[in-house]
Amino acid sequence: MFKRKRASKTHLVGLELDPGHLAAAEVTVDGSLSLERGAIAHLRPGVLRDGDVTDAAALTDALRALFEEHDLPRRVRLGIANQRIVVRSLDLPVADDEKTLFASARALAPDHIPMPIDEAVLDMQSLGPVATPAGPRIRVVVVAVRREMVERVTAAAREAGLTVEGIDLSAFGMLRALPAPEPGRAVMYVNAAGLVNVAVANGAGCLFTRAAAGGLDATAATLAERRGLTLEHARQWMQHVGLSAPIEEVEGDPELVTSVRAALDEGVHQIADTVRNSLNFYRMQESAETVDRAVLTGPGVEVAGLAERLADLLRLPVEAAAVASGEDRADLGRLTVAAGLAVAERP
Repeated sequence: MFKRKRASKTHLVGLELDPGHLAAAEVTVDGSLSLERGAIAHLRPGVLRDGDVTDAAALTDALRALFEEHDLPRRVRLGIANQRIVVRSLDLPVADDEKTLFASARALAPDHIPMPIDEAVLDMQSLGPVATPAGPRIRVVVVAVRREMVERVTAAAREAGLTVEGIDLSAFGMLRALPAPEPGRAVMYVNAAGLVNVAVANGAGCLFTRAAAGGLDATAATLAERRGLTLEHARQWMQHVGLSAPIEEVEGDPELVTSVRAALDEGVHQIADTVRNSLNFYRMQESAETVDRAVLTGPGVEVAGLAERLADLLRLPVEAAAVASGEDRADLGRLTVAAGLAVAERP
């Protein structure tokens, strides 16, 4: 008889850098991915702006404090999201090896990537063979990130005593942490935290991703300013009030509850507009596949009724989902991306 392979704990910590928080995760892999241990630290506004490092010293201090407080391993794979990251799908001539494929992608990149290639870091993921009017091709997703952005992120992490084993798109981590789409289906994934991070994927991998400002952390900031709350209290009130229960049934000061519900209503409309714009941008691509449902993760899964309201606004089924875990904890949505970054590929 074959012996069943025991679950293995990854040696890397997945580390998501979001404008509103840091999330670190250790996972186990046993046919599927499960959160073993996770830690979150909220960032003060201005440390990361739209995903780019604007206060390196503060980021270093926050990373050092997070890893020391939770005694986390220091080898990490970073996840980044930024409005200036460029992702394009290219159909390349069939090649026998990845090196040739990457060379073809790099040769075509200047025609599709709106930044100087010598100032960019390029990466590529193959989605496999496709049939095109020009004949068989290999479809790849090419990612271009400005080198200076990568250097600022890695420098801050290393100053905090971390060993950076790799850098990945946060969107790719999100996809690895959640169940893959069924064959022949394309699914949209949404993480609305400090940024609204959108990815479209099929069973072969990521087809498109785009990050934009205006996530739930922006809603919390608006509520905090209006009501004189701390950001932490604003987040707690948003989870308490939610979008599902009749407002007269929610416990608390009626005026404050009404303000929270109003902020949430505004926030979910803004998120829906951002997601819709990203989806429309994807649909304009020649190789775009039909998206018939969406998955919401991140802090949005902690707000009752948000997925349902988003579904109404997008006119698309939306399911709330988070990384699997042996523990019942409220912050699984916010740890989902970090958990997916802890592994190099979907289990």
